[in-house]
Order: sequence, then C-alpha cells, then structure tokens
Amino acid sequence: MGAWLLWKHRNLCVFEGAKPCIEEMLCTFRNEHHLWSMAGARHLASLSTGSVAGAG
Repeated sequence: MGAWLLWKHRNLCVFEGAKPCIEEMLCTFRNEHHLWSMAGARHLASLSTGSVAGAG
C-alpha cells in the first residue's frame, strides 16, 4: 500500500505540478490505512506509521 501511495504522490508532483510533501503523504497513508481497516482488512499493524519520526 505504501509503495502505491508513494507512486500516486509522485505522479501528482510530476504530472500535475504538486509539490512533494511528506506530511501530506503520511496523512494520506493514515487515511487509507483507516479505510482499509473499516472495510475489514486484517493484519495491517505492520503498516503503521507509528515508527516514522514526525508521523504523530
């Protein structure tokens, strides 16, 4: 999931002129993680951003 979201963010920057922003990327990741959890996805604990500095 992380690689896919990073690729999408990269495409926004390259093709739509968005500025790279790690905070936005982490927020998107947390939102996707939450949506996947609500949809019933399991074993997502290993994908947590809790160990990333500044991910609070």
